[in-house]
Amino acid sequence: MPAKAKHRRPKQHPIARRLAFAGTGGAALALPLISATTAGAAVTQPATVASVTTLAPAAAPAVEKAAAPLMYSVIGGDTLSKIAVQHSVNGGWQALYDANKSTIGGNPSLIQPGLKLSLGTAAKAAAARARTISAEPAAPTYGNNLDGWIRESLDVMAKHGIPGSYNGIHRNVMRESSGNPMAINNWDSNAAAGIPSKGLLQVIDPTFRAYHVPGTPMDSYDPVANITAACNYAAARYGSIDNVNGAY
Repeated sequence: MPAKAKHRRPKQHPIARRLAFAGTGGAALALPLISATTAGAAVTQPATVASVTTLAPAAAPAVEKAAAPLMYSVIGGDTLSKIAVQHSVNGGWQALYDANKSTIGGNPSLIQPGLKLSLGTAAKAAAARARTISAEPAAPTYGNNLDGWIRESLDVMAKHGIPGSYNGIHRNVMRESSGNPMAINNWDSNAAAGIPSKGLLQVIDPTFRAYHVPGTPMDSYDPVANITAACNYAAARYGSIDNVNGAY
């Protein structure tokens, strides 16, 4: 954007972008854990589907009271180790056994189908953390091209309340630089004054510094920094880059 004279289409240079951005608890049983269908265990239900009963309300918050532990009904083929892994029990099968020793008895390798085991609050906390992580939106990614630069600039502009649309930016970029982030005007009055217009939206250095947007590189050739600074300037002078349809 000019200090005194209007822009003309700059000479073109090859496109180049400068990047300037910013369990088991470690223990093992000496004796393998015996399946719930062995050691004379009486199978009282099919060894197909695990039955889990939650004593807390279905819509309970992620952080629940310890007084409402998750309960698990042992089925054929279960071992404490298997149950601990499946339900993310903190401390592994040893912690699960310690919490249910009075129910299981002296042999942790022998658990009967139908036995009700308390999984405690550790499993619920792990499940809550997993739900929170999965619910977090992925950070946006942008292509290293004109489309990506404009979209990233729009996100930065939105954070700073700078108006402008994709079409308004794209239209002005194509007029000013044809999409070349390294474009520079070395022949007009600005160039003669030693402050040539640069980048996608042809911004002179004084204007770039005055309207630079925090969070973008202090480099007028950086595509995102150039667009956001130019749009910030256009917003201050014309209301929005969308209102710019010629040399500005």
